[in-house]
Amino acid sequence: MLDATLFAGQVFNGFSVASLFVLAALGLALSFGLMRVINMAHGEMLMLGGYLAYLTYLIVPGPAAILVAMPVAFLGAALVGGLLELTVIRRLSSRPLDTLLATWGVSLILQQAARSAFGPIGVGVTAPDWLNTGLSLGGLYFPSTRIFILAVAVVVLAGLGLLIARTRLGLLVRAVNQDRMMAAASGINTRRVDLAVFCLGTGIAGLAGVVLSLLGPVTPSVGQSYIVPAFLVVVMGGLGSMVGTTIAAVILGLVSALSQIFLDVSMSQVLMLLFVIIFLQFRPQGVVATRSRALEG
Repeated sequence: MLDATLFAGQVFNGFSVASLFVLAALGLALSFGLMRVINMAHGEMLMLGGYLAYLTYLIVPGPAAILVAMPVAFLGAALVGGLLELTVIRRLSSRPLDTLLATWGVSLILQQAARSAFGPIGVGVTAPDWLNTGLSLGGLYFPSTRIFILAVAVVVLAGLGLLIARTRLGLLVRAVNQDRMMAAASGINTRRVDLAVFCLGTGIAGLAGVVLSLLGPVTPSVGQSYIVPAFLVVVMGGLGSMVGTTIAAVILGLVSALSQIFLDVSMSQVLMLLFVIIFLQFRPQGVVATRSRALEG
């Protein structure tokens, strides 16, 4: 019989994994939903955030370093993402396959640059003392690091939801997402909206890199470990849907964590992929079907 304590612990781990998935996938969902761009260098934005966190720790000592590293990583990844959008994606936006290949090449360049700058082994980020504790409840132990990652995901989701629903930028994003040609005809600079959304998405990925650095070493290939699950989350959630992305991240996080009660990590990944394939056979539009002229034709 399945132990109740073990099951509850894995459910918590599932939500923790889901928080990482959603942070990694939000940028992909935003950029594809608005621009129909598949950014293969998205994982390297996570890597960049982790390395920026490491550099911040070298400059800012003390327990507040993680709080300084988060805005630094967000801004750094957003700037690199903006440069990528202006120099590569904007020029190839009408050719999706070329964009995919070009961003894949950028990802290889960034990985090699990280190996040259920091070495192939990776660097470690030490969590502050206030994250080295935990909460004991009913025989279960909840590490503070995992709770912190969950809290960051909730804050990011809430902030992004308010941005889309309550600000002028959000209004412009919704207009361009619904009908790009009509938005442009009404005077909206769609190029600037694309740039802002792409920067926002890569900035969130940089933020995800900071929280990932609390769980393990930052290596040149750390982003590749999360880019495939992030794509699965986006596809299953419904292309371009923030709500669907969140729900899909929770589902896949729970599937991954609960399956590890019986299977090893690699088989758990295979099961997660099979789950997405079977799910899409019954609901090909994803968890939330997004209606948009940008996704038609």
